[in-house]
Amino acid sequence: MSAASFISTFAGSLDAKGRVCIPASFRQVLSAEQTNGVYLCPSFSDTALEGFGQAVMDRTTAHLATLDPFLSSLHDDLASQIVAETTQLPIDENGRVRLPDAMIAAAQLKDRVLFVGMVQKFQIWDPEVYAPIKAKRLEGARAARQSGGAQ
Repeated sequence: MSAASFISTFAGSLDAKGRVCIPASFRQVLSAEQTNGVYLCPSFSDTALEGFGQAVMDRTTAHLATLDPFLSSLHDDLASQIVAETTQLPIDENGRVRLPDAMIAAAQLKDRVLFVGMVQKFQIWDPEVYAPIKAKRLEGARAARQSGGAQ
């Protein structure tokens, strides 16, 4: 596992050309993992985009390689929702990536965005969409603490 992690939350903007600037510390993680750009896909559980580097892509494809590509429904579920939906995007000299229109729509992104660090991955959210999710996640963290820890 990479020693570098996606940590913290950063506010950003989506410009008229559909570009966002990946936070500098996130670009450092991607570079440390020797990622050519950044991997992005729509989340299949949230109204957000999932961002990650080469380490997560390598673990995902290694896991898929352990499953039968013809007989495993789990293989097809994971491959179609993660691998097939993922795009590797180049990062320009200013740290920006051009988000595909379909991803902008899937995450309901407007002019402002939040980059939410989640150790092995990060998410890109519309701040208004994320606010109730953040509150729910705080509730879950508090409940886990009261019950003696998370699994």
